[in-house]
Amino acid sequence: MTDHATTWIWQHPDWPRFTWQAAEIQPRAQVCWRDLGILLGRSGALTFADDQDAEARTALNTLLQNIVTSSAIEGERLNVASVRSSLARRLGVEEPTDATSPRAEGLAELMLDATFKPDTPLNAERLFQWHRWLFPDADAALTTLRPGQWRGIEPMQVVSGRLDRPNVHFEAPPRERLEHEVDQFLAWFEASRHDPELDPLVRAGLAHFWFVTLHPFEDGNGRIARAIADRALAQADQQSIRLYAMSAAILDRRDGYYRRLEASQRGTPNLTAWLVWFLETLDATLLNVLEQVERTLAKARFWQRFRATGLLPEQVKVLNRLLDGGERGFGHGISASQYQKVAKVSKATATRHLAGLVEKGCLVKLPGGGRSTRYQVPDRLRQDDGEFYCPGVP
Repeated sequence: MTDHATTWIWQHPDWPRFTWQAAEIQPRAQVCWRDLGILLGRSGALTFADDQDAEARTALNTLLQNIVTSSAIEGERLNVASVRSSLARRLGVEEPTDATSPRAEGLAELMLDATFKPDTPLNAERLFQWHRWLFPDADAALTTLRPGQWRGIEPMQVVSGRLDRPNVHFEAPPRERLEHEVDQFLAWFEASRHDPELDPLVRAGLAHFWFVTLHPFEDGNGRIARAIADRALAQADQQSIRLYAMSAAILDRRDGYYRRLEASQRGTPNLTAWLVWFLETLDATLLNVLEQVERTLAKARFWQRFRATGLLPEQVKVLNRLLDGGERGFGHGISASQYQKVAKVSKATATRHLAGLVEKGCLVKLPGGGRSTRYQVPDRLRQDDGEFYCPGVP
């Protein structure tokens, strides 16, 4: 049932003077900065002499993940190949391309404009353009959505339950004050970038929440809010290459994301709980990407050592699966029968190949015997031994 006593955050007399408990926020921000620094340092150790567009490919994969997962948060499934083709062309990455669509083209333009041009001003005209890119086919569709325009005069509410007893989860500021609210937000976004007392990562969390609260468009507010947060993060780390996509971690925590946003819409402008959630999710993003970078480094070290040992193509294929890790990486080691399936060889050949890999030092046999015998890359080959030169990973 609707709570008529509810005070939405934008109705509070202190709106939008946000506060938070420094004792809760500062340590989490420091952890994020530490892990971001480690990530930037570790990724800087990668040198791909045989792949001149490695940086562009890294950006391509990160941006693609961000676009796809940001849409998935809203329940939309994209044509991934189409979006990838649109991004690849803009980044100058040569690879087989699929047919693109106005939707894919628009999403690519939006993400690149948000993160690769962080020093351009964020103003109403740019938000309108982002919205048009987000909904390029709206004019031709049977919909009342108006791309590139603020929402109409109808109340903007998120409601569930029966029509006669609705439960209002969220209500945005009314239309008559919307433009003033947006102007206030945009002025803050530009000015706060140069505020020495505001942590840039906290600023990204504030920007995300503030824009979602305003809900200035009829649709697409969540995706644009996340693009604004990505822009703030790009301004914070000042990197020419995007290494992490926060939307992926938000998707993994989607239920908590919506619960925290809803809970923070009621009451006072104290955003401690929201900022705790935002920073912890950001750090989860950084740690996940750092794990991927570490696997890439370990893989490069491995092939630097074993490239010239005369391995067979089937052995290389299996070793790459083990080195890549993840769900398909046989985290508990690989058995002879699994090797047989992956390499597409006979049982006898699989046994012989594994024995050869053990003899060369590429694999070790884990405790156990018979059919349960498993093999894995030795831990010592996964450990860091300082900086190295990687002439291209197989």
